[in-house]
Amino acid sequence: MGTGTWSLPSHTGAESLPWLGAATRAPQPRTGLGKGHCTQQEPWARASSPVGGGITPGHGRGRACACLHSSQEAGGERSFSEAAMEKMQQIVGRARAAFRSGRSRPLEFRIQQLKALERMVQEKEKEILAALKADLNKSAPNAYSHEILGVLGELALTMEKLPSWAAPQPVKKNLLTMRDEAYIGYEPLGVVLVIGAWNYPFVLVMQPLIGAIAAGNAVVVKPSEVSENTARLDLYAVVTGGVPETTELLTQRFDHILYTGNTAVGKIVMAAAAKHLTPVTLELGGEEPLLHRQGLRITWGKYMNCGQTCIAPDYILCDPSIQSKVVENIKATLKEFYGEDVKSSPDYERIINQRHFRRILGLLEGQKIAHGGETDEASCFIAPTILTDVSPESKVMEEEIFGPVLPIVPVKSVEEAI
Repeated sequence: MGTGTWSLPSHTGAESLPWLGAATRAPQPRTGLGKGHCTQQEPWARASSPVGGGITPGHGRGRACACLHSSQEAGGERSFSEAAMEKMQQIVGRARAAFRSGRSRPLEFRIQQLKALERMVQEKEKEILAALKADLNKSAPNAYSHEILGVLGELALTMEKLPSWAAPQPVKKNLLTMRDEAYIGYEPLGVVLVIGAWNYPFVLVMQPLIGAIAAGNAVVVKPSEVSENTARLDLYAVVTGGVPETTELLTQRFDHILYTGNTAVGKIVMAAAAKHLTPVTLELGGEEPLLHRQGLRITWGKYMNCGQTCIAPDYILCDPSIQSKVVENIKATLKEFYGEDVKSSPDYERIINQRHFRRILGLLEGQKIAHGGETDEASCFIAPTILTDVSPESKVMEEEIFGPVLPIVPVKSVEEAI
């Protein structure tokens, strides 16, 4: 497929820039910055024009020219200036104006946007893979299968099914509607905010974006600042930044908010949405226990993406009589996956940053390590680790691990496990 260009519709107020070329930044190495800090050297964040209002075939790729400035306080926290807050309001205002114009509603326009997204993913595949490598050390095959393939599949399915999904659906009549034609029609909500996650930073932004555009909405996208290289990909205009930007963004009124991430932030998102009675979709983390039986294969599910997967098994409950066999089976599978030296394997990812590295390292204190345990803070490497004879009251059992550490808790029955 040949190279292409995009431009944002003129009503968004965004400038048109060449889609390919100098606008694309080279991925930067992980800085290890913790949550709540800006992931860029410059004290600003790029602003978004409403994506749902769109990405359209044209003669340039749209990118907002506005910058969100914030000041540095003595304590190290950044505060928003009045100008930056006004700029955030303008971002959401442009999205709402785009939606109210009615341009995003026609089915033909929605499919056009989805085709443009599909072409963007295909033509910028190398840049996407490079950013995922820089953020999480994802190999090209893993990044493609875990992230890009899912997006392309979602796009293909949505474009195929959208005409039938969007069509009015006849409903059963009752005594009062016997002489009527009764249908259920589907209307877009309006302006949707998508706040992405850092562990699968491309697919977990793109899939909800696809759904929102397909439904005829205008969309404001805020990728996670933790996966900084993926967030800074110049694929389409987004809102970037950390806690100050997200906090201010949540004061704006949206018609739906979708957030993927941890429970603590999920509560903040829901509380902010409640002020406007905005419906929310929250995909949050949590502990995933697994009752182990003979022959169960869990190694890939646990250690893919270095354990940074919300549906990965968090810990194993198994009979003490098979604990050693479970450990040996997992060790053998890990060797098959990553070889003798896991650290040098191109297929083994890294912890996202040093803050999470130190958090996971703290969970290992006082535990019996049956396998793994090797670490390297400089590269955010934690080897696939197995803990045995873990007490249910230990620190590692108190929270979602979200890393390559697998505790085994011995139980003698299903009843004890429950």
